[in-house]
Amino acid sequence: MEKIGLFYGSDTGCTDDVTKDFVYLWGEQELDVLEIGDANKEDFDKYKVLVLGLSTWYDGDLQSDWESFFDEFQEIDFTNKIVAIYGLGDQIGYGEYFVDGIGILAKVILKNGGKLIGYWPTEGYRFTDSEALVEGNDSLFYGLAIDNDNESQLNDDRLTKWINQIKLEIKALLISELSI
Repeated sequence: MEKIGLFYGSDTGCTDDVTKDFVYLWGEQELDVLEIGDANKEDFDKYKVLVLGLSTWYDGDLQSDWESFFDEFQEIDFTNKIVAIYGLGDQIGYGEYFVDGIGILAKVILKNGGKLIGYWPTEGYRFTDSEALVEGNDSLFYGLAIDNDNESQLNDDRLTKWINQIKLEIKALLISELSI
């Protein structure tokens, strides 16, 4: 399999820690890991498969490096790209904005022709609203929701299940492309 581009941003180190866990659980040899603060939109052209990681800040804001990159991000053509997103948020303290960053990025990816994978069930979370909810389906997030503040004990299990899920989805999509 060709390399997968993993782009992430972290202010306090929590998303950095989750990204390190993701890389360990995934298998480092297949991933190019780039901090979004050091990336440009041409970097996205190098990969057919992308994994994006971020946190949501305050009242539904993107993590600061993603916020700085967002204008450029909106110009990326995601046609023929497979994208999965994981996001961190606080479902108790900021329950009305829980993992909004996932939804903000997901909507751009879909609008710009990308194939989004890794939808994740909302069951078991305690939040009031989220931009990350799949349009027309309140039982799914556009990606993996991580609450490191209140449920860090669930991170490894959630990451492991999600990684297995997206690996299967990537494989199925790549095989279906070959048979066309």
